[in-house]
Amino acid sequence: MAIPQLSAEERKAALEKAKAARIKRAEIREQLKSGKLSVKDILGMKDDPVVGRMKVSTLIETLPGYGKAKSEKIMAELQIAESRRLRGLGERQQTALLERLS
Repeated sequence: MAIPQLSAEERKAALEKAKAARIKRAEIREQLKSGKLSVKDILGMKDDPVVGRMKVSTLIETLPGYGKAKSEKIMAELQIAESRRLRGLGERQQTALLERLS
């Protein structure tokens, strides 16, 4: 797939859109850390185009007391691919993740 040639205006708009998405995901992670949102709340928002693109591993690592090693272990136990994003979680994977993290 070739990289599309964008005009300066199109490129600037795409960069702004990407920046806004990163900021929104960072805010969601911060709310999860502080306890304002739960894993269930975030999984309920997975149809949101921005939230849905968050990696499952990032979600787990954001939880207090969880790091990269625990995240990898949990994902292996639940048979969730390392590259899986929230939007791509199946119903069984989502249920198993909620049970494991609750």
